[in-house]
Amino acid sequence: MHWSMNTLPLTPYMELGVQSLSGLLWTLLLLFLWHCYRMGSDLPIPGHAHAGKLKSSSRRSMMSRSGSCIGTKCSARSKLSRSDQISPFISMETVEDDEQGQGYLTPVLSHALFPAQASAEAKKLYTALQQYAKRYSWVGMGRIHKGLREQVRLNDHSAIQKPHLFFLPDVPSVPFFPRDAHRHDIEVLEANYPAILAEFQAVYQKGIDSKLGWTCGQAVFPLYSAGVSVAGNCRACPCTYRTLLSLRTFINSNSLGSAGFWLLGPGATLGSTYGPTNTRLRCHLLQTPPLCELVVGGEPQCWSEGHCLLVDDSFLHTVSHKVILSVDLWHPNVAAAERQALDFMFSPEL
Repeated sequence: MHWSMNTLPLTPYMELGVQSLSGLLWTLLLLFLWHCYRMGSDLPIPGHAHAGKLKSSSRRSMMSRSGSCIGTKCSARSKLSRSDQISPFISMETVEDDEQGQGYLTPVLSHALFPAQASAEAKKLYTALQQYAKRYSWVGMGRIHKGLREQVRLNDHSAIQKPHLFFLPDVPSVPFFPRDAHRHDIEVLEANYPAILAEFQAVYQKGIDSKLGWTCGQAVFPLYSAGVSVAGNCRACPCTYRTLLSLRTFINSNSLGSAGFWLLGPGATLGSTYGPTNTRLRCHLLQTPPLCELVVGGEPQCWSEGHCLLVDDSFLHTVSHKVILSVDLWHPNVAAAERQALDFMFSPEL
């Protein structure tokens, strides 16, 4: 038997309730469609905005600089496209954002060209960074990217800290670092000091000769040179070699890192110089004859025999009469992702 709604004894109130419910559902559906339309129309334009990086105030200031047609989006975009073709150095963030260290990757997102006045070495490093980002990711590469772009300006002015190869911005820097910066590695080196000193004395008594593994000039007995182990010298100092491998922050995978015995005779002085980068600290350990002195950033310091000294050699420094084991360690403020990228960029194979 077929039943119909017309056969049910509905009161006028119930009929009115069904009609109201149907109208409410239609109203909600229309509101949902309008919301989807608004969300879709407000999506950022690729290449001109990036979530979390470009603020509304930055966008307003950028459009005000683009010309007198600030009232419409089309005119602002046309001005930006023309400026991309003219200027070789484009930055999407405002001056205030740049001073605060924000917007590290905005030149990448805006496809800005690398500074034309950059050195060949800087361009090579930037190409290596791009290769690394394609293989892995741009995540965590903001400071490195900013440092490569600003290296040109850094080399053009005199300063007490001026690494000549690569400067990582926003890294806390002082000429001398406390032991707590690398407590584990310092304790390992100092615990093995007697064995390290014995091995140094053994190779030193054989004579300073290039045939015996020494580098003439500054009298260096390298164990690691530019991130590559010197096999013959490591075999001559097995305990020192094993100690280096047990360090957590030893730079042994790129050309920024070295380790070895350094000698500077009595009365000799290594003139004022800058290290290649501020991403590392030099750890000094070993016997110190009288009148040994190290001046970093205008601050004099003396070694204490058997104890480590952490130095940021990107500061202007001079050395007088030394006999030390020098080991390059990562700066404690360099993140793991940045270390991996720098290993790739400064790989001895590139």
